[in-house]
Amino acid sequence: MIGIDGSHGEGGGAVLRNAVALSAALGKPARIFNIRQGRPEPGLKMQHLTGVRALAEICRAEVNGLEKGSTEVSFSPGKIRGGSYKFDVGTAGSLTLVLQSLMPALAFAEEEVEVELIGGTNVAWSPPIDYLENVFLPVAGLMGFRGRLWPESRGWYPKGGGRVKAFFGPAEGGLKPLGLGERGKLVAVGGVSAASNLPAHVAERQAASAEKALLDAGIRCQIRREATMAACPGSAVVLWARFSSGAVLGGSSLGERGKPAEKVGEEAALGLVKAVGSGAAVDAHLCDQLLAFCALAEGESEFTAQAWSSHSATNAWLIRQFIKKGFRANEEGGAVRVRSEGLEQ
Repeated sequence: MIGIDGSHGEGGGAVLRNAVALSAALGKPARIFNIRQGRPEPGLKMQHLTGVRALAEICRAEVNGLEKGSTEVSFSPGKIRGGSYKFDVGTAGSLTLVLQSLMPALAFAEEEVEVELIGGTNVAWSPPIDYLENVFLPVAGLMGFRGRLWPESRGWYPKGGGRVKAFFGPAEGGLKPLGLGERGKLVAVGGVSAASNLPAHVAERQAASAEKALLDAGIRCQIRREATMAACPGSAVVLWARFSSGAVLGGSSLGERGKPAEKVGEEAALGLVKAVGSGAAVDAHLCDQLLAFCALAEGESEFTAQAWSSHSATNAWLIRQFIKKGFRANEEGGAVRVRSEGLEQ
């Protein structure tokens, strides 16, 4: 059983999520200890519990230590099965973080997997569901990953209640290396301004502010306005820019009490402008999310990244614990190169 110190590096929940995903994909049991040790509330929260429980059910894993606040979990996976599943975080815990626990392994499922999730779709410290749908999945699709999302309702902090349906299919012939050394020409910019249980003008003001900030940077974009009902109020803007190579960059901002709608739109726009201006094919958030997929693809992946973060460095360290001799990740001058011998390790 591979021992993983969950306090290493960035030391957050991503260590646990990626560890169980790699464990399931590679068929290697793992014990993760010191989980979120440096956080104000160490140990497992509801989204961590739901992610591990969901993956354990799908791959019939034997799991110990799976309770709220636990700082140690052992995970012994079986075969990754297809089928239909439903999981409820029970709080506003992030659905996208639950999906991050599942997706690397689901590329190697025996059959198609359908998942219904209930929880938070747009919450702090996690990718918005719109980012996962419009940035992550298209880029992962270049590697042969098959996934689709159908967000049915939004869930905001503190009540959650958002609902998302997802489909994942086995990657035919396994995952392929990612090649995004050049991003090509900008071909389309899209986005959504969402507001729930708030006056309709909130979504309009967010969108108008984002469109103006983008236009000031020479980028034209028509943002979709979305006013909906949800379990509690919330708002967000999520933007994405697509390039001819298949690269997609994102920018987002989350509303909060006392934060003007115009500020929410402007923050998201400036985030996208910064990513586009970097010249990179992968934005700062997507870089670390792709590393596990690159590690599970046989061959060499290469892409230009906006930033190599502490999350990226921690993920690279974690992957080496599972693939000791067949994995290398190097970053130099914005270019990230990942070499892996894939599942044979």
